[in-house]
Amino acid sequence: MKEKIEELKKILDVKLEEATDLTKLNEFKINYLGKSGPISELTNCLRDLDVEKKKEYGKLITDFKNDIFSKYEESKSKYELEELNKKLESEKIDVTLPSKRIRRGSKHPNSLTIEAVEDLFVSMGYDVVDGPELETDEYCFERLNLPKGHPARDMQDSFYITDEVLLRTQTSSVQARYMESKDNEPIRIIVPGKTYRREEDATHAAQFSQIEGLVIDKKENNVSLADLKGTLEVFARKMLGKNLDLRFRPSYFPFTEPSYEVDVTCFKCGGKGCNLCKNTGWIEVFAAGIVHPNVLRANGYDPDIWGGFAFGPGWDRITMFRYGIPDIRYLYQNDIRLLNQFDRKDDE
Repeated sequence: MKEKIEELKKILDVKLEEATDLTKLNEFKINYLGKSGPISELTNCLRDLDVEKKKEYGKLITDFKNDIFSKYEESKSKYELEELNKKLESEKIDVTLPSKRIRRGSKHPNSLTIEAVEDLFVSMGYDVVDGPELETDEYCFERLNLPKGHPARDMQDSFYITDEVLLRTQTSSVQARYMESKDNEPIRIIVPGKTYRREEDATHAAQFSQIEGLVIDKKENNVSLADLKGTLEVFARKMLGKNLDLRFRPSYFPFTEPSYEVDVTCFKCGGKGCNLCKNTGWIEVFAAGIVHPNVLRANGYDPDIWGGFAFGPGWDRITMFRYGIPDIRYLYQNDIRLLNQFDRKDDE
C-alpha cells in the first residue's frame, strides 16, 4: 500500500506541474481529486484491511490527500492571480486620455421662449398667472363677450367635452377668471399656456400655446393705445430683433374694441420682401386691442371707471421666428435632431 501511495504521489505531482492554467487545473481536479479518482480508490481499498492496517494506511492516505489538495489550492490561487492581473492590464483606464463628451438633455425651444418672455414682463411689473385648460363655456366665451349663438364662435372650432365644458381655445379665459377674483383692483398680468382648436397645418396645430397679456387700470391713469403700442414694441424688439418696426391693422375680436392685428418687420429680409413674409415685408405676430366694455362689465369692472388693453402673441409662432423653425409641427415631434440644436450655453 505504501508503495502504491508513493507511486501515485509522484504521478500526481507531475500532473499538477503540467496543469499550467486554470482550465488544465480544473481538469486535474476532476480526473484525480474527484469521487471516481485514484485517491478515492485508495480509500475504498481500506475496507478489506484489518483494523491496525486501516489505522496505519488511513493516516498515510489522509496525509497524502491533504498534501495534494494543498498543492492544488496553491496552484489555483497562483493562476487566478495571473488571470486577474491580465484582466486588469487589458481593461485598465488611461486617465490621461481626453474624456468622452457626455450627451445631455437640452431645454425645448418653447421652454426657452417662455422663460425669456416671463423674465421680460416680470421686469416690467407684470405677474405670471395660469388657469385650467379644461374650461367652461362661460369663462371661455360668455364672459369674453361671446354669448351663445354669437357668430364669432365659428372662428374657433372647439373641442367640447360636454355641452358646457371644453378644452380652452384661448388663454383669455384666464383673464376672465382673474378679473372675477379681484375686487376692482388694477391688473397687470401675462398668461402663458396651452390652448386647443381643431386645426392643423404648417403654421397651426390642434394644440398650441399663447401668451395672453392684460392691463387694467382706472381711466384717470390714461391706459391707452399708446401704452399698448409701446409694450408690444419692447416685446417684439427684445424677442425678435432690435430693429423691428410694428404695424397696427384694424381687425375684429369680440373681447376688444378697437381691435388690431399687429405685424412686425420681417426679420429675415428686413422688410424688403421674401418668401417668409410672402414679399410683403411684414409678418403677423400679435392680436391686440382695448378691452371691450362688455368684458369689463361681465367680470365685475365698471367700464366708466376702468379701462385697459389686452394682447395675445402666439408662443409657438414666436419660437418659430426666434429660431428659424419652418413648421410648427416640429415643436411637438420631440425629434432629437431638432432639440440638440438648442443645447447651447447662451440659451441656458
